[in-house]
Amino acid sequence: MKSLFEEMGGTYRQVGDYFIPDLVLPDDGEYQIGKYGRMRRSYLKEHRKILYTNYVVEGTLFKHLSEIDQACNERMENIVSTMAKQEGVTEALKAADQMEWVRRMNSIRNRAEEIILTGLVYA
Repeated sequence: MKSLFEEMGGTYRQVGDYFIPDLVLPDDGEYQIGKYGRMRRSYLKEHRKILYTNYVVEGTLFKHLSEIDQACNERMENIVSTMAKQEGVTEALKAADQMEWVRRMNSIRNRAEEIILTGLVYA
C-alpha cells in the first residue's frame, strides 16, 4: 500500500533504518531582496502571521517578496519623476540652487515612499 506522498509522485531515500522524503525547495533565482521586500517580510511576520506561514509552507515567500520589491522600486521611480515634473524640480534648479533642489527632492522622495509603503508593503 502506497502512502499519499508516494501517490502524489514523492520519493523516499533510506538513511539507516529510516525513510526520509526527498523534498526540494523551489529555485529562488538570483534576485536579491531589497529594502521594500524586507519591510514586507517583517510586516507579514509581525502582523499577518497566517499569510506569512502560508507563503513559507507553499514555498512562494521569496517570489512574493521579490515581486513586491520590484513593483515598489518601479513605482517609486515613476512617482518621483512625475512629482518632480509637476513641482518644477529640474536640472536648471539644481544648477542654480543646489540646496533648494535637495530639499524639494527629499520632500518628493519621502511623500512617494509613504504612498508606496501604505499601498503595497503594508497592504
